Amino acid sequence: MAHLLIFGLGYTAKRIAARMEAAGWKVEATGSDGSLDFAAHAAVSAAIARASHVLSSVPPARDGAEPVLASYGEAIVGKQLFYLSSTGVYGDTKGAWVDESAPTGTGRRTARADADARWLDIGARVFRLPGIYGPGRSAFERVASGKAHRIDLPGQVFSRVHVDDIASGARLAMLRDAPPGAYNLSDDLPTSQNTLIEHACALMGVEPPPLQSPEEAGLSEMAKGFYAENRRVANGKAKRVLGWKPAYPTYREGLASLR
Repeated sequence: MAHLLIFGLGYTAKRIAARMEAAGWKVEATGSDGSLDFAAHAAVSAAIARASHVLSSVPPARDGAEPVLASYGEAIVGKQLFYLSSTGVYGDTKGAWVDESAPTGTGRRTARADADARWLDIGARVFRLPGIYGPGRSAFERVASGKAHRIDLPGQVFSRVHVDDIASGARLAMLRDAPPGAYNLSDDLPTSQNTLIEHACALMGVEPPPLQSPEEAGLSEMAKGFYAENRRVANGKAKRVLGWKPAYPTYREGLASLR
């Protein structure tokens, strides 16, 4: 039986775990909802020895360190390796399309780009993910909580992906023994955050928030960084190599599934 060890059983990794268990795999995980304590070195090392496949969803630390590789890098050598990264590694492209051949490490996510590169160097399948949404984490919750914004930045676009499409892509990569390398898992229709919020409001039957400048909106530093980058993420490689087809190819199908 194939055996998957997940470092960091968070929102996305839980969906991947469910897919692999449904496929008959044994799954173990670290994290608050997992069965293993990341710091329990002996127990985790034993789990690595049992595992055929290892997936990490643990982000780099604030100081730039890569926690999983720092603690267990030698132990996971020889396993089938997978890593959840971010399309933020591409930085700002001023709205241009990027694929996996684009340079990385030029944007604000330098620690993530370094971690991405380190996992690629040891032969991992690295999934580069844009804005993730799904049950309990979508534009609907942001509108309902009053945290949704419409920012006056003409031409600004983002890519996004439904969490279940990430899980299906990871499942295909694991079951089909995908070649090592980077894979963008993103939907087919990059669009502005404003369009997304307006569509969510229409489905909810409420008025959209006012159009504001970044200064008027009082954005956090994290949100300012989000709006400082503008890119469209191409997903052709995942479709060609993995046979992946997103169940939610645009935000429209994705949001409709959450009502």
